[in-house]
Amino acid sequence: MSNSEENNKRKRRFNWIPYLLILPSVIYLMLFFAWPMVQALRLAVWEQNALLTLREEADEDSPVVDRLPQGSQVEVLDRQGNFIPPELLANRRALLTELWFQISGEDEAGQTVTGWAPESRVRIRDEAADGTPLTGSIRTRIGAAADPLTSLYSEANDNSEVVGQLAAQTAVAIVDQVTLEVWYLVQAEQDGELVAGWAPSRYIQVFGEGERGRIDRGDSGQLTTKYIERMLNDRFFKPALGTTILLILIIVPTQFVLAVIMALVVQARLKGNTIFLYIFAIPLAVSDLAVGILWFSIFTQSGYLNTLLQALGLITSPATYLAAGSRHWIIVAICLAEVWRATSLVMVIVVSGLQAISDEVLEAAEVFGATLWQRVRHVILPLLRPSLQVALILRTILALQVFAVVVALSGGDVVTVLANETYRQYNDLRNPNVAAAYASFILLLSMVSAIIYLRMLRTQEEVMEA
Repeated sequence: MSNSEENNKRKRRFNWIPYLLILPSVIYLMLFFAWPMVQALRLAVWEQNALLTLREEADEDSPVVDRLPQGSQVEVLDRQGNFIPPELLANRRALLTELWFQISGEDEAGQTVTGWAPESRVRIRDEAADGTPLTGSIRTRIGAAADPLTSLYSEANDNSEVVGQLAAQTAVAIVDQVTLEVWYLVQAEQDGELVAGWAPSRYIQVFGEGERGRIDRGDSGQLTTKYIERMLNDRFFKPALGTTILLILIIVPTQFVLAVIMALVVQARLKGNTIFLYIFAIPLAVSDLAVGILWFSIFTQSGYLNTLLQALGLITSPATYLAAGSRHWIIVAICLAEVWRATSLVMVIVVSGLQAISDEVLEAAEVFGATLWQRVRHVILPLLRPSLQVALILRTILALQVFAVVVALSGGDVVTVLANETYRQYNDLRNPNVAAAYASFILLLSMVSAIIYLRMLRTQEEVMEA
């Protein structure tokens, strides 16, 4: 083999190393980003127990007849016990069971008969030390029209073959016992047609004499828009959406202008410019809730602002800022708190972008007579587009998620935002599906805003490629 062929073979050899290096990151993103996001979206559009499966026979392995939606009114036609393993009894909620005994006794002809009878027909007379029934007697039927004899069945099922009958008060030996889950044969109208089938009792609530009932919950799910509709019809949705958009329109432009100014001050290499950087970055170390509490102490009736204004003689009595009647002041306080808290984050990104701009470019613009404003508008900002994309996308997403500051300053009632309504639905109203709908809506707004910024702030190379 020649040297050129050997070199070509080496070039064609696949390099797995880069893929192995990024594999931990991919696994992390799948576990802690993609999977939770998919589960949240599923909660918003998937109703877990929407449909109840009806089967041909009282058996979970029986063919499916149809499915009825949760809440359907049904007519109970029949009932039957179905065997259920003892280890599953503790895991089934709302489970209606019945106990059957396998008994042995002499019938009226003196023949020994062995078969199954429900607990309601057998009176326990003797039990073992562990509570296991050993002997009993047949109960007497009450009523003139009642059959005085009790039928014994070949299986623990009153639809199975009758193997014999025993008279009342007949002494019997209890051979075995089994716990059965009750299944109902139900009938309901579905799309103008009658549908009938068997279903377990744990899914059905039966009323009165046991002839009618309703499907309490289903055993399978389906896609639904009802949680999104509940979110849209929620009386707090429009105020929360309006306040969130208002905060974005006020906070993001304000922070953008302040961050650029702060970044230019740091980049100007003035004496002590590192001190400016440290001072500007202080709010980054403070949590959202702490910022809310801090600004609450400023705007509260006995806070720093009223104290200062009274000391200067500008007001004679404390003003009320954070109350139900002064909603505009709460908005102002939230905006000030958010601008103070997160502007430094945008500044750090802008400073990083400024450091990537060549000094020769800025000096050339200055040589050609460009003023500071002209240099900022026509040189610095166009070259900062990649950094500004990141900063604006990140800040808008954070503004959509603002929560702790709003709760600290308004309690989440007078002024509310989308993130606060997500928390209210999940924690206060115990409705994770509607909370997931709110979270999905916030995700949608974040994605739309990111696309808008990416389209508006494209670089020249991106425009040429498009």
